[in-house]
Amino acid sequence: MAARVDASGAALALDRPPRRIVSLLPSTTETLCALGLADALVGVTTYCAEPRAVVRGKVRVGGTKDPDLDRIRGLAPDLVVANIEENVREHVEALRGSGIPVWVTYPRTVADGIRMIQELGEITGTAARAAAIVAELEPLHARVRAASAARPPVDVFYAIWREPYMTINADTYIHDVLTVCGGRNVFADRPDRYPVVTLDEVAARRPAVVLLPDEPYRFRRAHLKDFELDDMPAARDGRLHLVDGKLFSWYGPRIAAALRAVPALLAGPGVSASRGA
Repeated sequence: MAARVDASGAALALDRPPRRIVSLLPSTTETLCALGLADALVGVTTYCAEPRAVVRGKVRVGGTKDPDLDRIRGLAPDLVVANIEENVREHVEALRGSGIPVWVTYPRTVADGIRMIQELGEITGTAARAAAIVAELEPLHARVRAASAARPPVDVFYAIWREPYMTINADTYIHDVLTVCGGRNVFADRPDRYPVVTLDEVAARRPAVVLLPDEPYRFRRAHLKDFELDDMPAARDGRLHLVDGKLFSWYGPRIAAALRAVPALLAGPGVSASRGA
């Protein structure tokens, strides 16, 4: 198999498709299973929750930031899949130093997320399955982008944490999901990727939609009260939504669900893809 260069700049060349894979990111675990690699998956993180029927029988190797490297080594993987943002570089290098091949991903846009599926297919010997998934996603992505470009963007505040409130700037995957689906991230201009903001600052940006996901912070119905502020269009129009965070931050096959649900959530008053309480 020809050498390929991953997002960390490291070249990877495998003699054969991997048969023992450890995934260090929940969305990657789901992607590998979609590629037909559930049986090859021998280790996952504590946070890997999907597909439930698959991951419940897999060895847990710790968290994304604090994996048990000895446990990973003990599984004798012929491939570990990691991510620049969610995993720690020193851990990746330690595994490579032990002779374990590691492929590092870093999708920054929806288009990157689609390409990641193709790349994983190529390095795991599942290129045909990856191509089928990509063949669904690419035209869907193009249609949604074109539809969004034909109407004015909707001002959106997307929270990722509370106490303090944190959001996302333009250099994030979530931002691109919002943009592709017709949103305008009201804090896109902040220099920090995950800026801390006050509720007064949120109100001053006058978002038409407020999105409160269930990960990484699990927002609940009680938190909607934080945004019942004077002169905030989202509160005035009843467009404060509790949403499934996976639609906005999980790349891989779940992109299809995001591209189908999020535009409707942003475009129409009273339209919701919310997860409930």
